[in-house]
Amino acid sequence: MAGLGTKLWASGEVVTAAGVNGYLQDQVIGTYASTSARDAAFGGAGEPTLAEGMFAYTTDTNTLWLYNGSEWVNLLGSDIGTQALSNRNVIINGAMQVAQRGTSSTGITAAGYYTADRYRQAVGSLGTWTQSVEVDAPTGSGFRNSLKVLCTTADASPAASDSNLLQTRLEGQNLQQFLKGTASAKSFAMSFWVKSNVTGTYIAELRDNDNNRSVSASYTISVSGTWEKKTIVFPADTTGAFDNDNALSLDVAWWLGAGTDWTSGTLPTTWATVVSANRAVGVTNLASAINNYWQITGVQLEAGAVATPFEFEDYGVTLMKCERYFQKNTTLLEYTNGGTVNTYIDWQFRTPMRAAPTVTNSGATTGSATTIDRYYAYRSGGNTVQLAAGATAAIEL
Repeated sequence: MAGLGTKLWASGEVVTAAGVNGYLQDQVIGTYASTSARDAAFGGAGEPTLAEGMFAYTTDTNTLWLYNGSEWVNLLGSDIGTQALSNRNVIINGAMQVAQRGTSSTGITAAGYYTADRYRQAVGSLGTWTQSVEVDAPTGSGFRNSLKVLCTTADASPAASDSNLLQTRLEGQNLQQFLKGTASAKSFAMSFWVKSNVTGTYIAELRDNDNNRSVSASYTISVSGTWEKKTIVFPADTTGAFDNDNALSLDVAWWLGAGTDWTSGTLPTTWATVVSANRAVGVTNLASAINNYWQITGVQLEAGAVATPFEFEDYGVTLMKCERYFQKNTTLLEYTNGGTVNTYIDWQFRTPMRAAPTVTNSGATTGSATTIDRYYAYRSGGNTVQLAAGATAAIEL
């Protein structure tokens, strides 16, 4: 029953069952071993019904929870005092502010980076897609943009090996605060806003590329065409440390459809060795009809059992982080010396890159070389050498 507020009890007054339930039980803090034990304590025969304003404390993560009428919300946890005040969010471009490649790409049928920086759509024979950065976000959230995937060719009956997922990939040296692979390992708190015209169950996944381990969680889109905030706390993993280097260590993925090769097992809600059949069990097929869409913004992943408010950052900081993986030249540059010796051109990258990138340059050159901070090319015999407008340098994970 719902809480009745406060009451001044008179001496000798009989405390009824209704009084205990309404004045006392709904307003004390219940203590439980885990969230599973907490959830099992309500709604059954002889058990109280959840009501807005109830509190619970779980001892396994030292977390205080409030029931807001629809879900339990983290209020504080053991990690609050140790979490960084800044640089908590290991996701780059979580607000979808940077899109160096452009804001729209059509005819997507394969894996690649298309619009918003640091986000990779991996399509494995499951529909054709348009991806775009939309000026559309939850009202009052502080976000302005979102990343949208739109089905333009449907596939209502996926083959066994078909798949479609959105990913963002992270370097190991940026993940050491999770203490993964140690006795002090921390949870992974993920939060994001999502909207789709297709309600149902979707899957979020963390995959440890260094140790071939993964964990998945389901979330539900409840209302068509409405922004909903999702919070998922993935458990800590005391097995397998992330490498402390600039290579791929963690793949963060949102599954949008899959065949039985990915869905015929049991969803791994604790960390385990990767089994393909377990990775996306129960996922809705977004490719079931044309014009189905899914949008996301406000992506955050941080160490600890508490998902804190989104960490907004200066646009220039986000752009610099993105340029570590991808940069684009916007103006044609060309040089000639009018003689017979080689002519050189030098593209100094605005931000040093993760490693020596692959440069795509349609301008006239004879040869070239790259380092993490520059690309230089030459043309023999005094001919004009060019760095084309639209030339790119990429070293994605």
